[in-house]
Amino acid sequence: MVIARWLVVVDAELVKSWDAGLEELFFRFAHRFTRVEPRRRAWAYVRGLLAPLERRNGWTLAEQAGHVSPDGLQGMLCSPAWDRDAVRDDVRDYVVEAIGDP
Repeated sequence: MVIARWLVVVDAELVKSWDAGLEELFFRFAHRFTRVEPRRRAWAYVRGLLAPLERRNGWTLAEQAGHVSPDGLQGMLCSPAWDRDAVRDDVRDYVVEAIGDP
């Protein structure tokens, strides 16, 4: 069996080293959230996705963020309090700037 050479183990120290870049990326689209609370939940969700968790689901992401249930994070994902298309475009622009246009 061949395992991809680019596969790396992500640990807490590696995630901490990403903080500045992650904040820079998040601030590019944070204004797309119409209120502070969805913005905070989005930040917690993104950080949870990158956290060294064995499993990533609504409950584990909520626990990582210090929430008692996943309701807030899940509600944010389907809330009209943010512009999904604009966030997608902002992230795409960041990737093109950081990696380059193919």
